[in-house]
Amino acid sequence: MSTSAVEAILPLTPLQEGLLFHSLYDDRSVDLYTSQLSVELEGRLDADALRAAAATVLRRHANLRTSFQHRSSAQPVQLVIREVPVPWTEHDLGGLTEEERAAEVARLTEEDRTRRFDLARPPLLRFTLIRLGAERCRLLFTHHHILLDGWSIPLLLSELFALYARGGTNDSKLPPVPPFRDYLVWLAGQDRPAAEQAWAKALDGLAEPMVVRPVAPDRMAVLPERATLDLSRSLTTALTALARRHSLTLNTVVQGMWSLLLSQLTGRRDVVFGTTVSGRPPELPGVENMVGLFLNTLPVRVRVDPGESVLDMLVRIQAEQTELLPHQHLGLAAIQRLAGGAELFDTMTVFESFPVDHNAESLPGTGLRVVESEGTDYSHYPIALMVLPGERLHLRLSYQPDLFGAEETAALLDRARRLLETLVAEPEQPVGRLDLLDAAERQRLLVRFNDTGRPVEPATLAQLFEAQAARAPEAVAVEYESTTVTYGELDARANQLARQLAGRGIGPERVVALALPRGIAFVLSVLAVAKAGAAYLPVDLRYPRERIAFLLDDARPAAVLTTNDATRLLPATGAAEVLPLDDPR
Repeated sequence: MSTSAVEAILPLTPLQEGLLFHSLYDDRSVDLYTSQLSVELEGRLDADALRAAAATVLRRHANLRTSFQHRSSAQPVQLVIREVPVPWTEHDLGGLTEEERAAEVARLTEEDRTRRFDLARPPLLRFTLIRLGAERCRLLFTHHHILLDGWSIPLLLSELFALYARGGTNDSKLPPVPPFRDYLVWLAGQDRPAAEQAWAKALDGLAEPMVVRPVAPDRMAVLPERATLDLSRSLTTALTALARRHSLTLNTVVQGMWSLLLSQLTGRRDVVFGTTVSGRPPELPGVENMVGLFLNTLPVRVRVDPGESVLDMLVRIQAEQTELLPHQHLGLAAIQRLAGGAELFDTMTVFESFPVDHNAESLPGTGLRVVESEGTDYSHYPIALMVLPGERLHLRLSYQPDLFGAEETAALLDRARRLLETLVAEPEQPVGRLDLLDAAERQRLLVRFNDTGRPVEPATLAQLFEAQAARAPEAVAVEYESTTVTYGELDARANQLARQLAGRGIGPERVVALALPRGIAFVLSVLAVAKAGAAYLPVDLRYPRERIAFLLDDARPAAVLTTNDATRLLPATGAAEVLPLDDPR
Protein backbone atom coordinates (compact mmCIF):
# COMPACT_ATOMS: atom_id res chain seq x y z
CA MET A 1 0.00 0.00 0.00
CA SER A 2 1.51 3.32 -1.07
CA THR A 3 1.74 6.19 1.40
CA SER A 4 -0.26 8.38 -1.01
CA ALA A 5 -3.22 6.05 -0.55
CA VAL A 6 -3.24 6.66 3.21
CA GLU A 7 -5.34 9.60 4.34
CA ALA A 8 -4.56 9.36 8.07
CA ILE A 9 -2.98 7.15 10.72
CA LEU A 10 -5.08 6.86 13.87
CA PRO A 11 -4.84 5.03 17.19
CA LEU A 12 -7.36 2.39 18.25
CA THR A 13 -9.96 2.62 20.97
CA PRO A 14 -9.52 0.13 23.85
CA LEU A 15 -12.29 -2.14 22.54
CA GLN A 16 -10.88 -2.01 19.01
CA GLU A 17 -7.56 -3.24 20.40
CA GLY A 18 -9.37 -6.11 22.12
CA LEU A 19 -11.30 -7.08 18.98
CA LEU A 20 -8.12 -6.96 16.90
CA PHE A 21 -6.44 -9.27 19.41
CA HIS A 22 -9.32 -11.78 19.28
CA SER A 23 -9.32 -11.75 15.49
CA LEU A 24 -5.58 -12.37 15.27
CA TYR A 25 -5.54 -14.91 18.12
CA ASP A 26 -8.24 -17.15 16.67
CA ASP A 27 -7.98 -16.98 12.89
CA ARG A 28 -9.08 -20.58 12.24
CA SER A 29 -12.69 -20.58 13.36
CA VAL A 30 -15.70 -18.37 12.75
CA ASP A 31 -15.19 -14.73 13.73
CA LEU A 32 -17.79 -14.03 16.41
CA TYR A 33 -17.41 -10.29 15.88
CA THR A 34 -18.70 -10.31 12.31
CA SER A 35 -22.10 -8.63 12.63
CA GLN A 36 -24.92 -8.82 10.13
CA LEU A 37 -28.15 -6.88 9.64
CA SER A 38 -30.79 -8.39 7.36
CA VAL A 39 -33.46 -5.96 6.12
CA GLU A 40 -36.40 -7.04 3.97
CA LEU A 41 -37.70 -4.23 1.76
CA GLU A 42 -40.97 -3.82 -0.10
CA GLY A 43 -41.23 -1.63 -3.21
CA ARG A 44 -39.39 -1.12 -6.49
CA LEU A 45 -35.73 -0.77 -5.64
CA ASP A 46 -33.08 0.80 -7.90
CA ALA A 47 -30.00 -1.33 -7.18
CA ASP A 48 -27.61 1.06 -8.95
CA ALA A 49 -28.82 4.01 -6.85
CA LEU A 50 -28.53 2.02 -3.61
CA ARG A 51 -25.02 0.89 -4.55
CA ALA A 52 -24.07 4.50 -5.31
CA ALA A 53 -25.51 5.55 -1.93
CA ALA A 54 -23.37 2.91 -0.20
CA ALA A 55 -20.27 4.25 -1.98
CA THR A 56 -21.16 7.79 -0.88
CA VAL A 57 -21.50 6.63 2.72
CA LEU A 58 -17.96 5.22 2.53
CA ARG A 59 -16.69 8.47 1.04
CA ARG A 60 -18.30 10.57 3.78
CA HIS A 61 -17.09 8.47 6.74
CA ALA A 62 -13.32 8.15 6.89
CA ASN A 63 -13.38 5.58 9.70
CA LEU A 64 -15.31 3.15 7.46
CA ARG A 65 -12.30 3.03 5.15
CA THR A 66 -9.79 1.89 7.77
CA SER A 67 -7.25 -0.89 7.71
CA PHE A 68 -6.16 -2.27 11.08
CA GLN A 69 -2.47 -3.00 11.35
CA HIS A 70 -0.91 -4.93 14.21
CA ARG A 71 2.75 -4.20 14.82
CA SER A 72 4.68 -6.47 17.19
CA SER A 73 7.06 -3.73 18.29
CA ALA A 74 4.51 -0.95 18.79
CA GLN A 75 0.87 -0.10 19.36
CA PRO A 76 -1.55 -1.19 16.61
CA VAL A 77 -2.89 1.55 14.34
CA GLN A 78 -5.73 2.09 11.90
CA LEU A 79 -4.89 3.46 8.49
CA VAL A 80 -7.58 5.53 6.79
CA ILE A 81 -7.46 4.75 3.05
CA ARG A 82 -8.47 7.54 0.67
CA GLU A 83 -10.55 5.46 -1.70
CA VAL A 84 -12.00 1.98 -1.37
CA PRO A 85 -14.61 0.31 -3.59
CA VAL A 86 -17.85 -0.69 -1.93
CA PRO A 87 -18.16 -4.51 -1.75
CA TRP A 88 -21.49 -5.21 -3.45
CA THR A 89 -23.08 -8.52 -4.48
CA GLU A 90 -26.48 -9.16 -6.05
CA HIS A 91 -28.57 -12.32 -6.35
CA ASP A 92 -31.88 -12.67 -8.18
CA LEU A 93 -34.09 -15.43 -6.75
CA GLY A 94 -37.28 -14.31 -8.49
CA GLY A 95 -37.49 -17.47 -10.61
CA LEU A 96 -37.45 -19.90 -7.67
CA THR A 97 -40.39 -21.43 -5.86
CA GLU A 98 -41.20 -20.03 -2.44
CA GLU A 99 -39.65 -23.04 -0.72
CA GLU A 100 -36.50 -22.92 -2.88
CA ARG A 101 -36.23 -19.17 -2.35
CA ALA A 102 -36.42 -19.48 1.44
CA ALA A 103 -33.72 -22.15 1.45
CA GLU A 104 -31.43 -20.11 -0.81
CA VAL A 105 -31.90 -16.94 1.26
CA ALA A 106 -30.95 -18.90 4.39
CA ARG A 107 -27.88 -20.33 2.65
CA LEU A 108 -26.70 -16.97 1.30
CA THR A 109 -27.29 -15.27 4.64
CA GLU A 110 -25.34 -17.90 6.58
CA GLU A 111 -22.53 -17.98 4.02
CA ASP A 112 -22.20 -14.21 4.20
CA ARG A 113 -22.36 -14.20 8.00
CA THR A 114 -19.57 -16.74 8.43
CA ARG A 115 -17.17 -15.28 5.83
CA ARG A 116 -14.32 -13.66 7.73
CA PHE A 117 -12.96 -10.19 7.14
CA ASP A 118 -9.24 -9.57 6.78
CA LEU A 119 -8.82 -6.64 9.17
CA ALA A 120 -5.85 -5.38 7.17
CA ARG A 121 -7.91 -5.04 3.96
CA PRO A 122 -10.61 -2.36 4.00
CA PRO A 123 -13.46 -1.84 3.91
CA LEU A 124 -14.56 -4.13 6.72
CA LEU A 125 -18.14 -4.09 5.53
CA ARG A 126 -20.11 -5.45 2.58
CA PHE A 127 -23.57 -5.29 1.05
CA THR A 128 -25.52 -8.17 -0.46
CA LEU A 129 -28.79 -7.50 -2.30
CA ILE A 130 -31.08 -10.51 -2.76
CA ARG A 131 -34.05 -9.96 -5.08
CA LEU A 132 -37.06 -12.02 -4.00
CA GLY A 133 -39.48 -10.67 -6.60
CA ALA A 134 -40.35 -7.57 -8.61
CA GLU A 135 -41.12 -5.53 -5.49
CA ARG A 136 -39.46 -7.52 -2.73
CA CYS A 137 -35.79 -7.80 -1.80
CA ARG A 138 -33.52 -8.46 1.14
CA LEU A 139 -30.48 -6.33 1.93
CA LEU A 140 -27.66 -7.85 3.98
CA PHE A 141 -25.35 -5.34 5.61
CA THR A 142 -22.40 -7.17 7.13
CA HIS A 143 -19.53 -5.53 8.97
CA HIS A 144 -16.88 -6.23 11.54
CA HIS A 145 -17.73 -5.00 15.01
CA ILE A 146 -14.34 -3.25 15.14
CA LEU A 147 -15.89 -0.59 12.85
CA LEU A 148 -19.32 0.08 14.32
CA ASP A 149 -21.37 -0.18 17.48
CA GLY A 150 -25.11 -0.78 17.66
CA TRP A 151 -25.85 2.93 18.07
CA SER A 152 -24.20 3.61 14.70
CA ILE A 153 -26.27 1.17 12.64
CA PRO A 154 -29.55 3.14 12.50
CA LEU A 155 -27.56 6.33 11.85
CA LEU A 156 -25.81 4.66 8.94
CA LEU A 157 -28.99 3.15 7.47
CA SER A 158 -30.81 6.45 7.77
CA GLU A 159 -28.02 8.15 5.84
CA LEU A 160 -27.90 5.34 3.27
CA PHE A 161 -31.58 5.65 2.37
CA ALA A 162 -31.53 9.46 2.54
CA LEU A 163 -28.80 9.34 -0.12
CA TYR A 164 -30.76 6.73 -2.09
CA ALA A 165 -33.76 9.08 -2.14
CA ARG A 166 -31.49 11.70 -3.78
CA GLY A 167 -30.13 9.36 -6.43
CA GLY A 168 -27.24 7.95 -4.40
CA THR A 169 -24.54 10.58 -4.84
CA ASN A 170 -26.08 13.91 -3.84
CA ASP A 171 -25.17 14.60 -0.21
CA SER A 172 -25.44 18.39 -0.40
CA LYS A 173 -28.55 18.48 1.79
CA LEU A 174 -27.16 16.12 4.42
CA PRO A 175 -25.54 17.52 7.57
CA PRO A 176 -21.74 17.32 7.72
CA VAL A 177 -20.30 14.18 9.27
CA PRO A 178 -18.91 14.66 12.81
CA PRO A 179 -15.52 12.91 12.47
CA PHE A 180 -14.74 9.85 14.56
CA ARG A 181 -11.22 11.16 15.05
CA ASP A 182 -12.68 13.88 17.34
CA TYR A 183 -13.55 11.09 19.74
CA LEU A 184 -10.03 9.64 19.49
CA VAL A 185 -8.62 13.07 20.35
CA TRP A 186 -10.98 13.28 23.34
CA LEU A 187 -9.94 9.79 24.43
CA ALA A 188 -6.24 10.65 24.28
CA GLY A 189 -6.85 13.66 26.52
CA GLN A 190 -8.38 11.73 29.42
CA ASP A 191 -6.63 11.37 32.79
CA ARG A 192 -5.35 7.79 32.62
CA PRO A 193 -3.58 7.73 36.05
CA ALA A 194 -6.80 8.89 37.75
CA ALA A 195 -8.77 6.20 35.93
CA GLU A 196 -6.27 3.51 36.90
CA GLN A 197 -6.45 4.61 40.53
CA ALA A 198 -10.25 4.49 40.50
CA TRP A 199 -10.39 1.01 38.98
CA ALA A 200 -7.67 -0.32 41.29
CA LYS A 201 -9.77 0.86 44.24
CA ALA A 202 -12.94 -0.69 42.78
CA LEU A 203 -11.28 -4.10 42.39
CA ASP A 204 -9.18 -4.01 45.56
CA GLY A 205 -9.42 -7.24 47.53
CA LEU A 206 -10.94 -9.28 44.73
CA ALA A 207 -9.70 -12.78 45.53
CA GLU A 208 -10.01 -14.38 42.10
CA PRO A 209 -11.65 -13.99 38.69
CA MET A 210 -15.22 -15.20 38.26
CA VAL A 211 -15.15 -18.00 35.70
CA VAL A 212 -18.49 -19.76 35.48
CA ARG A 213 -17.51 -22.18 32.69
CA PRO A 214 -13.75 -22.69 32.13
CA VAL A 215 -12.66 -23.38 28.54
CA ALA A 216 -9.53 -24.91 27.06
CA PRO A 217 -7.06 -22.42 25.54
CA ASP A 218 -7.15 -24.22 22.18
CA ARG A 219 -10.94 -24.42 22.01
CA MET A 220 -12.37 -23.53 18.60
CA ALA A 221 -15.02 -20.80 18.64
CA VAL A 222 -18.53 -21.79 17.58
CA LEU A 223 -21.52 -19.63 16.74
CA PRO A 224 -23.57 -19.03 19.88
CA GLU A 225 -27.20 -20.01 20.18
CA ARG A 226 -29.94 -17.96 21.78
CA ALA A 227 -32.64 -18.42 24.36
CA THR A 228 -35.22 -15.65 24.74
CA LEU A 229 -37.89 -14.62 27.20
CA ASP A 230 -40.33 -11.71 27.13
CA LEU A 231 -41.39 -10.52 30.56
CA SER A 232 -45.06 -9.79 31.07
CA ARG A 233 -46.31 -6.24 30.66
CA SER A 234 -47.27 -6.14 34.34
CA LEU A 235 -43.80 -7.21 35.49
CA THR A 236 -42.14 -4.75 33.11
CA THR A 237 -44.35 -1.95 34.45
CA ALA A 238 -43.60 -2.94 38.04
CA LEU A 239 -39.84 -3.03 37.42
CA THR A 240 -39.97 0.39 35.78
CA ALA A 241 -41.97 1.77 38.71
CA LEU A 242 -39.54 0.28 41.25
CA ALA A 243 -36.59 1.82 39.44
CA ARG A 244 -38.27 5.22 39.11
CA ARG A 245 -39.44 5.23 42.74
CA HIS A 246 -35.91 4.73 44.04
CA SER A 247 -34.04 6.75 41.37
CA LEU A 248 -32.53 3.63 39.87
CA THR A 249 -32.01 2.68 36.25
CA LEU A 250 -33.47 -0.52 34.83
CA ASN A 251 -29.91 -1.46 33.96
CA THR A 252 -29.03 -1.37 37.69
CA VAL A 253 -31.97 -3.66 38.47
CA VAL A 254 -30.81 -6.11 35.78
CA GLN A 255 -27.23 -6.01 37.08
CA GLY A 256 -28.47 -6.68 40.61
CA MET A 257 -30.47 -9.66 39.39
CA TRP A 258 -27.48 -11.04 37.47
CA SER A 259 -25.23 -10.58 40.53
CA LEU A 260 -27.57 -12.64 42.69
CA LEU A 261 -27.89 -15.27 39.98
CA LEU A 262 -24.10 -15.61 39.66
CA SER A 263 -23.72 -15.73 43.44
CA GLN A 264 -26.14 -18.63 43.62
CA LEU A 265 -24.56 -20.47 40.69
CA THR A 266 -21.01 -20.20 42.05
CA GLY A 267 -21.52 -19.98 45.81
CA ARG A 268 -19.47 -16.77 45.89
CA ARG A 269 -20.35 -13.52 47.65
CA ASP A 270 -17.91 -11.41 45.64
CA VAL A 271 -19.00 -11.61 42.00
CA VAL A 272 -17.68 -10.02 38.81
CA PHE A 273 -19.21 -9.88 35.36
CA GLY A 274 -18.82 -7.72 32.29
CA THR A 275 -21.04 -5.00 30.93
CA THR A 276 -20.93 -2.68 27.94
CA VAL A 277 -21.13 1.09 28.20
CA SER A 278 -21.97 3.40 25.30
CA GLY A 279 -18.63 5.21 25.57
CA ARG A 280 -20.12 8.35 24.00
CA PRO A 281 -19.06 11.30 26.20
CA PRO A 282 -21.94 13.81 26.38
CA GLU A 283 -19.49 16.72 26.49
CA LEU A 284 -18.18 15.87 22.99
CA PRO A 285 -20.11 17.97 20.39
CA GLY A 286 -22.02 15.87 17.86
CA VAL A 287 -21.16 12.56 19.54
CA GLU A 288 -24.77 11.35 19.32
CA ASN A 289 -24.53 11.48 15.51
CA MET A 290 -21.05 9.98 15.16
CA VAL A 291 -20.59 6.65 13.42
CA GLY A 292 -17.95 4.30 14.83
CA LEU A 293 -17.10 2.02 17.73
CA PHE A 294 -17.48 3.89 21.01
CA LEU A 295 -18.47 0.94 23.19
CA ASN A 296 -16.31 -0.27 26.02
CA THR A 297 -16.52 -3.52 27.97
CA LEU A 298 -15.96 -3.07 31.69
CA PRO A 299 -16.11 -5.24 34.82
CA VAL A 300 -18.93 -4.89 37.33
CA ARG A 301 -17.99 -6.03 40.83
CA VAL A 302 -20.75 -6.68 43.35
CA ARG A 303 -20.29 -7.80 46.94
CA VAL A 304 -23.32 -9.86 47.90
CA ASP A 305 -24.13 -9.34 51.59
CA PRO A 306 -26.78 -11.80 52.88
CA GLY A 307 -27.87 -9.33 55.57
CA GLU A 308 -28.36 -6.41 53.20
CA SER A 309 -31.78 -5.74 51.73
CA VAL A 310 -32.27 -6.17 47.99
CA LEU A 311 -33.09 -2.49 47.62
CA ASP A 312 -30.00 -1.36 49.52
CA MET A 313 -27.88 -3.62 47.33
CA LEU A 314 -29.34 -2.05 44.17
CA VAL A 315 -28.76 1.47 45.49
CA ARG A 316 -25.17 0.54 46.34
CA ILE A 317 -24.53 -0.97 42.89
CA GLN A 318 -25.72 2.22 41.20
CA ALA A 319 -23.65 4.42 43.52
CA GLU A 320 -20.51 2.40 42.83
CA GLN A 321 -21.12 2.52 39.07
CA THR A 322 -21.77 6.27 39.19
CA GLU A 323 -18.43 6.78 40.94
CA LEU A 324 -16.72 5.05 38.01
CA LEU A 325 -18.55 7.00 35.28
CA PRO A 326 -15.67 9.47 34.66
CA HIS A 327 -13.29 6.53 34.23
CA GLN A 328 -15.26 4.31 31.83
CA HIS A 329 -12.85 5.17 29.01
CA LEU A 330 -10.10 2.91 30.41
CA GLY A 331 -9.69 -0.31 28.42
CA LEU A 332 -10.49 -3.74 29.82
CA ALA A 333 -6.94 -5.01 29.27
CA ALA A 334 -5.55 -2.16 31.39
CA ILE A 335 -8.14 -2.80 34.11
CA GLN A 336 -7.31 -6.51 34.16
CA ARG A 337 -3.62 -5.72 34.58
CA LEU A 338 -4.50 -3.66 37.64
CA ALA A 339 -6.28 -6.71 39.09
CA GLY A 340 -3.44 -9.15 38.44
CA GLY A 341 -3.59 -9.76 34.70
CA ALA A 342 -6.09 -12.62 34.47
CA GLU A 343 -9.38 -12.43 32.61
CA LEU A 344 -11.80 -11.18 35.26
CA PHE A 345 -15.07 -12.70 34.05
CA ASP A 346 -16.70 -14.93 31.46
CA THR A 347 -20.29 -13.68 31.60
CA MET A 348 -21.69 -10.28 30.73
CA THR A 349 -24.85 -8.21 30.56
CA VAL A 350 -25.82 -5.74 27.84
CA PHE A 351 -28.68 -3.29 28.33
CA GLU A 352 -29.68 -1.92 24.94
CA SER A 353 -30.27 1.81 25.30
CA PHE A 354 -31.27 2.61 21.73
CA PRO A 355 -34.32 0.53 20.79
CA VAL A 356 -34.92 0.73 17.05
CA ASP A 357 -37.87 -1.06 15.47
CA HIS A 358 -37.56 -1.18 11.70
CA ASN A 359 -40.61 -3.35 11.24
CA ALA A 360 -43.25 -1.68 9.05
CA GLU A 361 -41.09 1.46 8.86
CA SER A 362 -41.41 3.65 5.79
CA LEU A 363 -38.34 5.23 4.22
CA PRO A 364 -39.37 8.77 3.14
CA GLY A 365 -38.78 9.63 -0.49
CA THR A 366 -37.69 6.14 -1.50
CA GLY A 367 -40.94 4.34 -2.29
CA LEU A 368 -39.66 1.56 -0.04
CA ARG A 369 -40.88 0.12 3.23
CA VAL A 370 -39.04 -2.03 5.75
CA VAL A 371 -41.20 -5.05 6.47
CA GLU A 372 -38.74 -7.06 8.53
CA SER A 373 -35.27 -6.65 10.00
CA GLU A 374 -33.05 -8.90 12.05
CA GLY A 375 -29.59 -8.33 13.44
CA THR A 376 -27.04 -10.91 14.53
CA ASP A 377 -24.00 -10.17 16.59
CA TYR A 378 -22.19 -12.22 19.18
CA SER A 379 -19.35 -12.14 21.67
CA HIS A 380 -16.67 -14.61 22.69
CA TYR A 381 -18.00 -14.94 26.25
CA PRO A 382 -19.58 -18.32 27.09
CA ILE A 383 -22.81 -16.66 28.14
CA ALA A 384 -24.16 -13.13 27.77
CA LEU A 385 -27.48 -11.59 28.74
CA MET A 386 -28.90 -8.87 26.50
CA VAL A 387 -31.89 -6.87 27.71
CA LEU A 388 -33.99 -4.85 25.27
CA PRO A 389 -36.48 -2.34 26.68
CA GLY A 390 -40.05 -2.01 25.48
CA GLU A 391 -43.60 -2.61 26.65
CA ARG A 392 -42.37 -6.08 27.54
CA LEU A 393 -38.76 -6.28 28.65
CA HIS A 394 -37.02 -8.73 26.32
CA LEU A 395 -34.31 -11.01 27.74
CA ARG A 396 -31.98 -12.68 25.25
CA LEU A 397 -29.39 -15.15 26.49
CA SER A 398 -26.57 -15.81 24.02
CA TYR A 399 -24.63 -18.96 24.91
CA GLN A 400 -21.95 -21.26 23.54
CA PRO A 401 -23.75 -24.57 22.83
CA ASP A 402 -20.69 -26.68 23.59
CA LEU A 403 -20.54 -25.17 27.10
CA PHE A 404 -24.22 -24.68 28.00
CA GLY A 405 -27.24 -26.75 27.07
CA ALA A 406 -30.60 -25.46 25.85
CA GLU A 407 -32.38 -26.81 28.93
CA GLU A 408 -29.85 -25.19 31.25
CA THR A 409 -30.13 -21.77 29.63
CA ALA A 410 -33.93 -21.93 29.56
CA ALA A 411 -33.88 -22.68 33.29
CA LEU A 412 -31.47 -19.79 33.82
CA LEU A 413 -33.82 -17.37 32.06
CA ASP A 414 -36.76 -18.64 34.07
CA ARG A 415 -34.79 -18.15 37.27
CA ALA A 416 -33.94 -14.61 36.16
CA ARG A 417 -37.65 -13.92 35.66
CA ARG A 418 -38.56 -15.27 39.10
CA LEU A 419 -35.79 -13.25 40.70
CA LEU A 420 -37.03 -10.06 39.03
CA GLU A 421 -40.52 -10.85 40.33
CA THR A 422 -39.07 -11.20 43.83
CA LEU A 423 -37.18 -7.91 43.54
CA VAL A 424 -40.47 -6.17 42.76
CA ALA A 425 -42.55 -7.97 45.38
CA GLU A 426 -40.06 -7.89 48.27
CA PRO A 427 -37.42 -5.17 47.75
CA GLU A 428 -36.86 -4.92 51.52
CA GLN A 429 -36.16 -8.65 51.82
CA PRO A 430 -32.61 -9.52 53.01
CA VAL A 431 -30.56 -10.98 50.18
CA GLY A 432 -29.79 -14.11 52.20
CA ARG A 433 -33.48 -14.98 52.49
CA LEU A 434 -34.25 -14.88 48.77
CA ASP A 435 -35.54 -18.19 47.44
CA LEU A 436 -34.34 -18.66 43.86
CA LEU A 437 -35.67 -22.21 43.45
CA ASP A 438 -38.92 -23.18 41.80
CA ALA A 439 -40.97 -26.16 42.96
CA ALA A 440 -39.30 -28.58 40.54
CA GLU A 441 -35.78 -27.47 41.52
CA ARG A 442 -36.64 -27.69 45.21
CA GLN A 443 -38.03 -31.21 44.73
CA ARG A 444 -34.90 -32.21 42.83
CA LEU A 445 -32.47 -30.81 45.41
CA LEU A 446 -34.25 -31.74 48.63
CA VAL A 447 -35.86 -35.02 47.66
CA ARG A 448 -34.45 -36.66 44.53
CA PHE A 449 -30.79 -35.79 45.13
CA ASN A 450 -31.13 -36.98 48.76
CA ASP A 451 -32.83 -40.23 47.79
CA THR A 452 -29.59 -42.15 48.13
CA GLY A 453 -30.80 -45.16 50.11
CA ARG A 454 -29.81 -48.42 48.47
CA PRO A 455 -29.94 -52.04 49.67
CA VAL A 456 -26.43 -53.09 50.70
CA GLU A 457 -25.38 -56.63 51.51
CA PRO A 458 -23.79 -56.76 54.99
CA ALA A 459 -20.04 -57.36 54.72
CA THR A 460 -16.96 -56.60 56.77
CA LEU A 461 -13.91 -54.71 55.53
CA ALA A 462 -12.02 -57.99 55.31
CA GLN A 463 -14.78 -59.61 53.25
CA LEU A 464 -14.95 -56.66 50.85
CA PHE A 465 -11.19 -56.75 50.33
CA GLU A 466 -11.17 -60.53 49.80
CA ALA A 467 -13.90 -60.18 47.16
CA GLN A 468 -11.84 -57.59 45.29
CA ALA A 469 -8.73 -59.79 45.55
CA ALA A 470 -10.70 -62.65 44.03
CA ARG A 471 -11.97 -60.44 41.17
CA ALA A 472 -8.59 -58.91 40.28
CA PRO A 473 -5.71 -60.75 41.97
CA GLU A 474 -3.09 -59.34 39.56
CA ALA A 475 -4.18 -55.71 39.89
CA VAL A 476 -1.92 -53.39 41.87
CA ALA A 477 -3.37 -52.80 45.33
CA VAL A 478 -0.63 -50.71 46.97
CA GLU A 479 2.30 -48.78 45.58
CA TYR A 480 4.88 -47.16 47.83
CA GLU A 481 8.08 -45.62 46.51
CA SER A 482 9.46 -48.28 44.13
CA THR A 483 7.53 -51.26 45.55
CA THR A 484 4.16 -52.51 44.35
CA VAL A 485 1.97 -55.28 45.78
CA THR A 486 -0.97 -56.89 43.98
CA TYR A 487 -4.34 -57.64 45.55
CA GLY A 488 -3.56 -61.37 45.54
CA GLU A 489 -0.17 -60.89 47.24
CA LEU A 490 -1.53 -58.48 49.82
CA ASP A 491 -4.44 -60.80 50.65
CA ALA A 492 -2.10 -63.79 51.12
CA ARG A 493 0.30 -61.87 53.37
CA ALA A 494 -2.55 -60.39 55.40
CA ASN A 495 -3.99 -63.90 55.91
CA GLN A 496 -0.61 -65.11 57.16
CA LEU A 497 -0.31 -62.27 59.69
CA ALA A 498 -3.95 -62.68 60.76
CA ARG A 499 -3.28 -66.35 61.57
CA GLN A 500 -0.30 -65.32 63.72
CA LEU A 501 -2.48 -62.88 65.63
CA ALA A 502 -5.25 -65.43 66.07
CA GLY A 503 -2.66 -67.93 67.35
CA ARG A 504 -1.89 -65.44 70.15
CA GLY A 505 -5.53 -65.23 71.10
CA ILE A 506 -6.13 -61.92 69.40
CA GLY A 507 -9.63 -61.58 67.98
CA PRO A 508 -12.88 -59.69 68.60
CA GLU A 509 -12.94 -57.20 71.49
CA ARG A 510 -9.14 -56.96 71.42
CA VAL A 511 -6.98 -54.04 70.24
CA VAL A 512 -3.76 -54.15 68.22
CA ALA A 513 -1.56 -51.04 68.14
CA LEU A 514 0.10 -50.24 64.80
CA ALA A 515 3.34 -48.37 65.57
CA LEU A 516 4.50 -48.32 61.97
CA PRO A 517 5.82 -45.72 59.56
CA ARG A 518 3.87 -44.95 56.41
CA GLY A 519 4.24 -47.76 53.89
CA ILE A 520 3.00 -51.12 52.68
CA ALA A 521 3.47 -52.74 56.10
CA PHE A 522 0.90 -50.41 57.62
CA VAL A 523 -1.77 -51.29 55.01
CA LEU A 524 -0.96 -54.99 55.45
CA SER A 525 -1.37 -54.71 59.23
CA VAL A 526 -4.75 -52.95 58.99
CA LEU A 527 -6.07 -55.78 56.81
CA ALA A 528 -4.58 -58.50 59.03
CA VAL A 529 -6.12 -57.04 62.20
CA ALA A 530 -9.48 -56.75 60.41
CA LYS A 531 -9.27 -60.38 59.28
CA ALA A 532 -8.51 -61.44 62.86
CA GLY A 533 -11.64 -59.59 64.00
CA ALA A 534 -9.78 -57.17 66.27
CA ALA A 535 -9.62 -53.35 66.28
CA TYR A 536 -6.51 -51.42 65.31
CA LEU A 537 -5.02 -48.36 66.98
CA PRO A 538 -2.72 -46.27 64.71
CA VAL A 539 0.22 -44.79 66.63
CA ASP A 540 2.15 -41.93 65.06
CA LEU A 541 5.82 -42.52 65.85
CA ARG A 542 6.45 -38.78 65.55
CA TYR A 543 4.45 -38.20 68.74
CA PRO A 544 6.39 -37.52 71.96
CA ARG A 545 7.08 -40.67 73.98
CA GLU A 546 4.75 -39.40 76.71
CA ARG A 547 1.87 -39.13 74.22
CA ILE A 548 2.53 -42.65 72.87
CA ALA A 549 2.69 -43.98 76.42
CA PHE A 550 -0.69 -42.41 77.20
CA LEU A 551 -2.26 -43.99 74.09
CA LEU A 552 -0.96 -47.46 74.90
CA ASP A 553 -1.93 -47.19 78.56
CA ASP A 554 -5.43 -46.02 77.69
CA ALA A 555 -6.13 -48.58 74.94
CA ARG A 556 -4.32 -51.52 76.60
CA PRO A 557 -3.60 -53.31 73.28
CA ALA A 558 -3.00 -57.05 73.21
CA ALA A 559 -0.09 -56.57 70.79
CA VAL A 560 1.95 -53.84 69.13
CA LEU A 561 2.88 -54.35 65.47
CA THR A 562 6.04 -52.39 64.67
CA THR A 563 9.54 -52.72 63.17
CA ASN A 564 12.90 -53.36 64.80
CA ASP A 565 13.97 -49.76 64.10
CA ALA A 566 10.78 -48.35 65.58
CA THR A 567 10.95 -50.29 68.85
CA ARG A 568 13.50 -47.82 70.23
CA LEU A 569 10.91 -45.04 69.89
CA LEU A 570 8.34 -46.93 71.96
CA PRO A 571 7.94 -46.52 75.72
CA ALA A 572 7.21 -49.48 77.91
CA THR A 573 4.24 -51.36 76.46
CA GLY A 574 3.07 -53.06 79.61
CA ALA A 575 1.48 -56.44 78.96
CA ALA A 576 1.26 -55.89 75.22
CA GLU A 577 3.44 -58.17 73.12
CA VAL A 578 5.70 -56.31 70.70
CA LEU A 579 5.77 -57.99 67.27
CA PRO A 580 8.38 -56.54 64.86
CA LEU A 581 7.12 -57.30 61.35
CA ASP A 582 10.68 -57.39 59.98
CA ASP A 583 11.74 -60.03 62.55
CA PRO A 584 12.33 -63.29 60.64
CA ARG A 585 10.95 -65.22 63.61
